[in-house]
Parts: sequence; structure tokens; C-alpha cells
Amino acid sequence: MTETIHTTREIEALIPHRWPFLLVDRIVEYEPDAKRIVGIKGVTASEWFFQGHFPGLPVVPGVIQVEALAQTMAVYVAKQPGFGERIGLFAGIDDCRFKRVVVPGDTLRLEVTMDKLGGRFGRGHGVASVDGETACDVRLSFIIPSEGVLR
Repeated sequence: MTETIHTTREIEALIPHRWPFLLVDRIVEYEPDAKRIVGIKGVTASEWFFQGHFPGLPVVPGVIQVEALAQTMAVYVAKQPGFGERIGLFAGIDDCRFKRVVVPGDTLRLEVTMDKLGGRFGRGHGVASVDGETACDVRLSFIIPSEGVLR
């Protein structure tokens, strides 16, 4: 069993996402010097998106995998000095490739390495995998809007 760095409750204290849209169960690796974080998402048969994707053949949608990686990135960013309660918004999803289906019972490993993190913009590389096999590989970028934009 992998050590838990942050529980679901601790993740909720760092990012605004909540059930049913919180897609990271726990953080198992956090290396600020390497600009790297790893989250885990246990995929269960009762996930809300399986009702329609697809009845009788449940497959985790690619956009959910991308969002899970983005939320993992958001945890990394929230832990950096000066970011705290600031909310990042997608600026880009680039070079996205899906290489394996993800189904109920799988444990999704969500690894993000930051390429750039400034006061208003960030970019990183995310890889979602199951049992060492890449499911999703993507470059993610985000902006942090000025104070009051989201109010």
C-alpha cells in the first residue's frame, strides 16, 4: 500500500472541487523540488458518468481522466506559496492521447510534473496510468484570473 500524503478531506481543503466532481481520492507523492505530484483515483462501478458512458460497457470518459489530472495539478499549485485560495481555469489541453481504456475496478495513477508556474499562468505534463500502462498523456495549461473575475 502506498503512503497517503493527503486524504480526500485534506484535498478538499486545498481545492474547491466536491463530490460528485472531485476526481482525486488521495495524494501519494509530493516532490516540490522535482515539481511533481501523484494522485490516486479508485474507479468504482457506481461512478455517476457510467450511467451514460456507456450503458452495459462502462468506460471512464477521456475528459474525466484529463480533469482528474488537472485536479491533481491544482493540488500541487494550491500547496505553493502565494496561491492558497486562487482558482485556476483551463487555458489549454494539448497533445492529448488516450492509450488504454479505464474501467470499474481500475486504480488510476495521476502523475503531474510542472513545466512552468507563474503568478497567473501554469503549464504541466500529466500522465494517467493503470498498472503501469499509460491511459492518458496530456499537456495542461491554466490561467489564474484577476481577483473578482469569478465572483
